[in-house]
Amino acid sequence: MRTIPQRELRNRSGEILRAAERGEQFTITVDGRPVAVLGPVRKRHWIPRAEIERILATPTDESMLEDIKAFDTTGPRDPWAER
Repeated sequence: MRTIPQRELRNRSGEILRAAERGEQFTITVDGRPVAVLGPVRKRHWIPRAEIERILATPTDESMLEDIKAFDTTGPRDPWAER
């Protein structure tokens, strides 16, 4: 992945966007710090209807409801804090 400063992106935006469209990825920096990644948009990946129907027809794990109920839902907590 190529690293380019913000100024280069501003000055050569058309050329850089065409390169991204071809599949190239760039790390954009500001004052030497990486702040963004620029690359091609992922194309949609369609799943056949039969595959979705197969997944939806798969039975649920029998113990799933008990597992969900046993899950601590009090929210995030500090793992190092005393209980």
